Amino acid sequence: MDFQLTEEHLMIQKAARDFAVNELLPGVIERDEKQQYPAEQIKKLGELGFLGMMVDPKYGGAGLDTVSYVLAMEEISKIDASTSVCMSVNNSLVCWGLETFGTEEQKQKYLVPLAKGEITGAFLLSEPEAGSDATSQRTLAEDKGDHYLVNGTKNWITNGSSASVYLVIAQTHPDKGSKGINALIVEKNSPGVVVGAKENKMGIRGSDTHSIMFQDVKVPKENRIGEDGFGFKFAMKTLGGGRIGIASQALGIASGAYELSLKYAKERKAFGKEISQHQAIQFKLADMATRIEASRLLCLKAAREKDLHLDYTLSGSMAKVFASETAMWVTTEAVQVHGGYGYVKEYHVERLMRDAKITQIYEGTSEVQRIVIGRSILG
Repeated sequence: MDFQLTEEHLMIQKAARDFAVNELLPGVIERDEKQQYPAEQIKKLGELGFLGMMVDPKYGGAGLDTVSYVLAMEEISKIDASTSVCMSVNNSLVCWGLETFGTEEQKQKYLVPLAKGEITGAFLLSEPEAGSDATSQRTLAEDKGDHYLVNGTKNWITNGSSASVYLVIAQTHPDKGSKGINALIVEKNSPGVVVGAKENKMGIRGSDTHSIMFQDVKVPKENRIGEDGFGFKFAMKTLGGGRIGIASQALGIASGAYELSLKYAKERKAFGKEISQHQAIQFKLADMATRIEASRLLCLKAAREKDLHLDYTLSGSMAKVFASETAMWVTTEAVQVHGGYGYVKEYHVERLMRDAKITQIYEGTSEVQRIVIGRSILG
């Protein structure tokens, strides 16, 4: 067992940290208040190779391992979770799904520009009646011979308006249940695609979250991913890796709140000494550091298993549920450490607390993760 990061890992970590501090920190509060999508910052992320980190260089990617991705996600998320979720979706769900299961033609047409950051993608699974229960797809992809005719609505779609390419999960054979679901590549500018209003969210307010409607959208057969009926398996396998990304995002949110709290506790004085010298605050900081380190190790373990092509279903769910609950706990404590200052925007921790909550919900709620873990340990 080797717990040391390689020189390449440390280089990636530093590059992500520098980008977060220099490019994301300025204006992050304003973007949150205005619900402003970080278009310029996402473009720069793409130019640096952070939107196709794990994609083979022959398809325009950086060819890095999942450990590098976890390290980068943590650093970006410390500063701006709205940007990191866009990064996570493009890497974990869209690029990985296309590279792993797409045809060569699909990879050349869609994966290459996605990995280069020339365009971004979105993953369309959730619906008004199909969140945690992904089998209950109401969006229909009717087989018309040489194409599918898609009708339905998808909810809470990250990159909903900014993406050029959608990976859409839709039901083709309702009588077959989950075995009748397909995964289709749909171009956003296709006739009949309607982007709904941006969601007014509690957290990650800068991310581009919309409902997407499909009204008789024609999708050519060559845009189906995998065999007929492969869509549900595609979604579940893709989400398995996505959970590592969101676990890393939660880790970053927690780390960011902890670092701010540590700095503040060394500067703020009460009763004649820095509050870091009071045992009540020391214990909070000690618990924060311990939970964050445990979360980091879980994230890195899941990433390493993925890189070794092992089954990372259990480790990914463990990392996701633990890191997300750590993020919620740490950020709440961070606000407490800051006292009244923690309740105002300029100290950042109130935003991190709002951002933390969604990590317990999207890409599989904490309850769903416990179902996955329970099934795994019970055989």
